[in-house]
Amino acid sequence: MTPPRVSPGVYLLSRDASPQFSQPVLVRVIRTLDRPTYHGWAWVDVYQLDRHGDATQRRALYLMPAGIRPVTVPPVPYGRRGPPRSAAANVTG
Repeated sequence: MTPPRVSPGVYLLSRDASPQFSQPVLVRVIRTLDRPTYHGWAWVDVYQLDRHGDATQRRALYLMPAGIRPVTVPPVPYGRRGPPRSAAANVTG
C-alpha cells in the first residue's frame, strides 16, 4: 500500500497529527518517505523550524497527514549595512 503523500511546505504539527506532538511543532516538509506504514499514516522528512522560520534540525517523522495544518511563515527581514555584496564587489577605488 502506498502511504499518503504530503506536499512540501510549512506545517504546524499537533496531537491531531500524532500523540508525540503534545507541544505543537513547526516544520518544513521536504518529502514523503517510502517506508511501510499503517493505513492513514506516513513518514516525512522535515526541517524543524524555530519561531522565526529558520531550520534548527532535520528529522524523519511518523504522522497522520490528515492531522497536519499548513501555515504561512512570514520572511524575517535581516538587517544589512551597506550595499549587497554583489554591488560592493563591483566598486573600484
